[in-house]
Amino acid sequence: MPKAKMPVAVLLALTAGPALAIGVTLWVVNDMVPACVVTEVQRLTAPDAEYDLVTFSRACGETPPNIQAALVPPGEPVPFDAASFVSVAARVDLSPRWTEQGTIEITLPETDEVLRRDSTVAGIDVAYR
Repeated sequence: MPKAKMPVAVLLALTAGPALAIGVTLWVVNDMVPACVVTEVQRLTAPDAEYDLVTFSRACGETPPNIQAALVPPGEPVPFDAASFVSVAARVDLSPRWTEQGTIEITLPETDEVLRRDSTVAGIDVAYR
């Protein structure tokens, strides 16, 4: 029995149609999810130049004002999903600094909500003032 050939138009419709539908769906869903914007506030390189201590704010859609701190490789931008070791629900000056001993000092506000306050990050002690 001879095999029937599928017309090119049918083959294109069966392959391009679903691909187009998936692409449009991803495009619409991407527009619905708010993009995160990271705004760097301050960057200080560690005494041993192994890390940069960066304070930044992260806005995803209608995120309230915030300030956070994270360690990143020297000179690299803060990724949108950076794991912060301190986070405050306000835009305040954390006055970060590296000590001569290679520890981190951060100033926390007395009146604003502190969301995260880790005592170490990447094996480095963090002191809060």
